[in-house]
Amino acid sequence: MTSYIIRRLLSLIPTLFGVSIIVFLFLRMIPGDPALALAGEHATEENVERIREEFGLNKPLPEQYVTYMAKILRGDLGRSILSRRPITDEIRARFPATLELSVCALFVALVVGLPAGIISATKRNSVFDNTAMVGSLLGISMPIFWLGLMLNWFFAVRLGWLPSVTRLDSAIELQRITNLIIVDSILTGNAEALLNGIKHLILPAVALGTIPMAIIARMTRSAMLEVLEQDYIRTARAKGLVERVVTVRHALKNALLPVITILGLQVGVLLSGAVLTETIFAWPGIGRWLYLSILSRDYPIVQGMALFITSLFLIVNLLVDVSYALVDPRIRYE
Repeated sequence: MTSYIIRRLLSLIPTLFGVSIIVFLFLRMIPGDPALALAGEHATEENVERIREEFGLNKPLPEQYVTYMAKILRGDLGRSILSRRPITDEIRARFPATLELSVCALFVALVVGLPAGIISATKRNSVFDNTAMVGSLLGISMPIFWLGLMLNWFFAVRLGWLPSVTRLDSAIELQRITNLIIVDSILTGNAEALLNGIKHLILPAVALGTIPMAIIARMTRSAMLEVLEQDYIRTARAKGLVERVVTVRHALKNALLPVITILGLQVGVLLSGAVLTETIFAWPGIGRWLYLSILSRDYPIVQGMALFITSLFLIVNLLVDVSYALVDPRIRYE
């Protein structure tokens, strides 16, 4: 197992190298001049040329790429063209917000989707099964921007039960340690900030978790139906085991592999930043920030975030592969 993990970690290097080349070249093919965007529409040619010189945009592409990779190898993702701040500092400030929202959205998806899929499989063609599958179909088909707006309008504007934007009310003071509102509230014993942070998380987490919830429910049902037809399940029932034990201990454990696979993909998507959700709820995460950076041709941010998001996906996929052996002892990595 250890050698397998080491090999997978080493395989990250050529993958990230290939991604860096593709992103670097494709960004240069996009119409638009970042120097002109930074200098302004009415800037003089001297100012535009000065900005090109400052950020190395007037150098040949191979030289620009070598300079960029030299910074990457030193752990420096560069500086934003617009804000002039180091990109690592920006990620450190914004990623905890996306991480917290993604974890809560995944929690919502698992708490609802997994039981719904299990019950639908054990009660096949029942009213619950039909209702759950229709609901999951609606969840997959429903656009996040529409669902987010409807949740915002109904629960925040119409009923006034939940806040609609940001992570925490401005009147509440919280000592930031990890920049995770829930974690920092617990570490500092701030019950008011904890309750307020949870309230702010509910609407965006539900909106973001709807599609993963529907996918997990359908995948769990499909995998459970296949496993429940196996001979060892009939043998377990013939031995007189309680149906709950048969379902949880024998069927569910063997049906988890495809669910874990799809779960890993959803985790990667969530952590990469949900642009629409973060925009609707004014959530200060990396999704909205990356979108605005693309529009403004802020090359260093786009390049750095591409490598960062790719690394997240690769690490999540590695954790998914390792978890296979934990779920199914028959799987071994040599």
